Amino acid sequence: MTQTSEMTADRSPAPPAPGILAPRLLAHMPPPGAERGAWQTLTEHRTRYAVPPHPRSKPWTELIDAIDRAGLRGRGGAGFPTAVKMRTVAGGRGRAVVLANGTEGEPASYKDKLLLTHQPHLVLDGALLAAAAVGAGHVVIGVEETARQALGAVRRALAERASAEPAGIPVEVVATPPGYVSGEESALVAFVNGGPALPTAVPPRPFERGVGRRPTLVANVETLAHVAQIARRGASWFREAGTDKEPGSTLVSVSGSVARPGVLEVPIGMALGAVVERAAPLGRVAAALVGGFFGTWVGAGDLGLAFSRAGLAAAGASPGAGVVIVLGEGACGLSETARIMAWYARQGAGQCGPCVFGLPALAAEMAALSHGRLPEGGLARLQRWGGQVEGRGACRHPDGSVRLLRSALAAFPLDVQAHLGGRPCPGSLGAGVIAVPGGRPGRPGGR
Repeated sequence: MTQTSEMTADRSPAPPAPGILAPRLLAHMPPPGAERGAWQTLTEHRTRYAVPPHPRSKPWTELIDAIDRAGLRGRGGAGFPTAVKMRTVAGGRGRAVVLANGTEGEPASYKDKLLLTHQPHLVLDGALLAAAAVGAGHVVIGVEETARQALGAVRRALAERASAEPAGIPVEVVATPPGYVSGEESALVAFVNGGPALPTAVPPRPFERGVGRRPTLVANVETLAHVAQIARRGASWFREAGTDKEPGSTLVSVSGSVARPGVLEVPIGMALGAVVERAAPLGRVAAALVGGFFGTWVGAGDLGLAFSRAGLAAAGASPGAGVVIVLGEGACGLSETARIMAWYARQGAGQCGPCVFGLPALAAEMAALSHGRLPEGGLARLQRWGGQVEGRGACRHPDGSVRLLRSALAAFPLDVQAHLGGRPCPGSLGAGVIAVPGGRPGRPGGR
């Protein structure tokens, strides 16, 4: 099953689930059948949200305290406490910068494009509120250049605001080069500063010296949308959804063997199986890839786990950037993994040995296993090479491939034995369930 380049929010009726609340971020999306790319105007947005205060030279500590009480964590994948990042940037030397990360290099994630395309003013409010919170004097919105609808919506939204409510500080939109590593925060900062979009491994980190060598708050665009809602409705309202330790709702891009692929909004802590059911699986579920291409295979026996960092930890998984890819019975998890690992090998920045040599070697061995042609001793070699690659790069890109490899070997043990015996699954002969981008992207460029 293939996916379109930009998915839509799933607004069809879904089975009831304990603890689910009315949509928050997706509450005012265009109705089904609306014109493609329809977006909420500033006039419509202002019927629900007040104009953000002008950024100030001193941090707005009351807002940081409210975000702390809300327990908001970043929705870009790492899940770091947002208030901690804000306090660190606010306490830095020099006028800070807010960098909204909407690059969304994860191929199976569509939530950030959805927000930017249909709710750009909610994200912009969040970015300006974050700027006030940390005392920033500049806001940058990074969006991948191929996400044309999202880019167009953000630029139109800024044009609307230019005369009606000037921000008081510069707000810049930057079209970033495609590529998985281009969205890593240090790579994004390097690109905004005029260099190539390549990750860096040495200090200082962006919160110390980022855009223009200033303390920089790098925040995912969904995180900023939550900031806008916390500022409007308060910390207690935010905590009405989710768990005590991981409050709030979160956006999840669901794809694979489902009848209703799309972006769902669910309370954190909802059962993984309930998330899958809302997307209407096509037959029996064999496994789910949780967290995206950088994620972990979770077997059908673990679908009862909570979709939260704490809940999924029991399976060695994490929500990551909010991605669930469903694998139906009859598909071949090893072949799907081999295709993703080949993609990983193409996505490296080309500046470290693990990406230049290690990932292609791992991908080739995994491809041989998927076809039932791995020579004797190949499985041990795969595991040994994975240990040699892990933790050795300038960024975490090689680690994602190794995590995926290990989880596949653990999640599909019977398939591994069959493939090693020269009896690959029938599903390995098909085109595959997961939409894996093809071709080699251009080298990350500079501005």
